[in-house]
Amino acid sequence: MADNENAQQPTEQKAAKIDHVLLEEVLDAIRPSFQADGGDIELIGVDDETGVVTIEMTGACAACMFASSDISEGIDTIIKEHVPGVTAVRPVMY
Repeated sequence: MADNENAQQPTEQKAAKIDHVLLEEVLDAIRPSFQADGGDIELIGVDDETGVVTIEMTGACAACMFASSDISEGIDTIIKEHVPGVTAVRPVMY
């Protein structure tokens, strides 16, 4: 029986799977703020292993000097508060 318990441990230590539908709903809720300024937010990817969400600022937001602080101080905080399993929100890197 002890072997069975050990076999289950790695599963319990995995990061929580991110609810992609909830993530899209949260992005949809904050998106109008960016659209009002001529920009938008696009979900690029989700790493369920690490909890990192990758987004891209588009339109006027893409060239805005405040885009990185919008991500690190605003979007990151909102998404982590509302979507369990998200550990960080990062801008797309080309």
